[in-house]
Amino acid sequence: MSNRIRMGMVGGGNDAFIGGVHRIAARLDDRFELVAGALSATPEKARASGAALGLPEDRIYDDFKQMAIREARLKNGIETVAIVTPNNVHFAAAREFLKRGIHVICDKPLTSTMADAKKMLKAVEDSDALFVLTHNYTGYPMVRQAREMVARGDLGKIRVVQVEYPQDWLTRHEDFKQAAWRTDPAQSGAGGSTGDIGTHAHNLACFVSGLTVESLAADLQAFVSGRQLDDNAHVLLRFHGGARGMLWSSQVAPGNENALRLRIYGEKGGLEWEQEHPNHLWYSPFGEPKRVITRNGAGAGEAAARMSRIPSGHPEGYLEGFANIYSEAADAIIAHRSDTAMDAEVTYPTVYDGLRGMQFVDACVRSSARNSAWVNLPE
Repeated sequence: MSNRIRMGMVGGGNDAFIGGVHRIAARLDDRFELVAGALSATPEKARASGAALGLPEDRIYDDFKQMAIREARLKNGIETVAIVTPNNVHFAAAREFLKRGIHVICDKPLTSTMADAKKMLKAVEDSDALFVLTHNYTGYPMVRQAREMVARGDLGKIRVVQVEYPQDWLTRHEDFKQAAWRTDPAQSGAGGSTGDIGTHAHNLACFVSGLTVESLAADLQAFVSGRQLDDNAHVLLRFHGGARGMLWSSQVAPGNENALRLRIYGEKGGLEWEQEHPNHLWYSPFGEPKRVITRNGAGAGEAAARMSRIPSGHPEGYLEGFANIYSEAADAIIAHRSDTAMDAEVTYPTVYDGLRGMQFVDACVRSSARNSAWVNLPE
């Protein structure tokens, strides 16, 4: 037990989908132990949720500031905290733990506003603690395989990056918890589908290609009557170095459950990957037959192997991708404990990835308001 990293959680109480996902991911490789929580903004629900998870009564907190103060003083207080609240709480919660030297693992997007994103960056840079952002799709084995192939030049100079993330769950106006806060600008921020899933698509495109977006032109829509935030977005992308791209995010596309898909094309070949078929990566060397690379199969390299747990042919996906981010965070925290260097390159998403995601959302909103004018992103 003493070798596990002591973890707290902010948000993620009863009936909260993403909180359960984070708890599973943290325990999958037996690296973390949940010992404390401020699991809801409502004290009664926070207490009930903590009791349901078996937390000690004296380590169930009514609010995150109370939790940060007390846990920082305890001899065996938490070493890290998972923040799994609506976006508008991310910065305020993270700040309380960062300034007390407690590592933060935060759900995406980074914050709800650009102002908070900049303050989050300063809070991280002023702290000795680590900050990990859970863009979980970067933890999939075949995503790491694709990134490795692009980095070693298998595709040559990248020319075209296309990424899409359509869903259908917001096709009609529904009155339920997940829809309520995700379509509320006070909690979610200025971006609807752009902030919720567009940031995933943007992050994945940049993570695999190794490129950053220089400018974009966005056309955002709220198709459902009365909805304040976009539920569909078409975005043209220009990358530093000359590559061009397109990004589509939609939560009103019937027939699409979680259809994240990435296509990258270079001078020498192309790659295609779909989240709903995560163990297959299609590779098309120019002038040769298209071929499939499978997780732990022929053609897969070390990057994919490091992210894989089970033999080829057995499906790995969403929960394992999350768990890979948590395990990389655990490696970094253990290295931080002993003040030693990491054995491998840090590949988990950081506050800088989160800031770029917020800049993407901000640029999309500004571009669309100007009739899809081209908008530059900060360097």
